[in-house]
Amino acid sequence: MVDAMYFAHSDSWWVMMLLFIVAYFLFRKGIHKGAKILHMILRLFYIVMLFSGVVRLTVWNFDLLYVAKGLLAIALIYAMEMILVKTKKGTIGTKAPMYWGIFGVSLVLVLLLGFRVFF
Repeated sequence: MVDAMYFAHSDSWWVMMLLFIVAYFLFRKGIHKGAKILHMILRLFYIVMLFSGVVRLTVWNFDLLYVAKGLLAIALIYAMEMILVKTKKGTIGTKAPMYWGIFGVSLVLVLLLGFRVFF
């Protein structure tokens, strides 16, 4: 079970990033039907990633480093959702740099913690 959660967790990150990028560009081009479908699939992968992450946290006895990674992952999901929703509505405007900043910083930190670069 632990190995299955590891692969579900790590693979869902790559699929989430791909779905986010494709959905973002589809929203920007005005292809809302396809982007909406990808956005719903992306939300499903949020659930898979969060569930498998919590399972992995219990295996590691809630190690503080991985709890921090989980909180950063939640910030990353927040930024991804806000970017997609506000791009879809056309209201991203002046808040775009803030959301992209949260996205970039949290993505880099999550990857560095996930690949154990810091520790």
